[in-house]
Amino acid sequence: MDASSRGHTAAGASRGGFRAERAPDGRYRWQLKAPNGRVVAVTPAAYETAGEAERGFDGLRVAAEGLTARITHVRDGIGWIWVIPGSRALPEVRSSRAYERYATCQNAFRRFVVLLAKQPALELPELHELAERGPSLRTSDVH
Repeated sequence: MDASSRGHTAAGASRGGFRAERAPDGRYRWQLKAPNGRVVAVTPAAYETAGEAERGFDGLRVAAEGLTARITHVRDGIGWIWVIPGSRALPEVRSSRAYERYATCQNAFRRFVVLLAKQPALELPELHELAERGPSLRTSDVH
């Protein structure tokens, strides 16, 4: 599927996996789906191109083992969400939904990290340099 139209899905991700989609504002956001088709993580950050969204996702994928989430209460309503802080004002990625219990939210983040690490590398030339440097994205555990 063309990245400039309805969305770009990584190979084999018809039910699960990475997907970059164009938002109504014309910018791109990505999401990660579990094999059962449920969206487990979304990026609130908007990217100018599908390629930028793919590079953002792949940077997280490369650094999956070192990621740490901030678990916080939702603003409006009841529940907990996990957030991986980004370098910009927006979170890099967050849970796609709120969880009733703190421990359930922690487990959901752990499952996200495992799923992220299992994702195949995207075929982006710039990412070969990133992979050679190793994981550079580190966040702190702030609750």
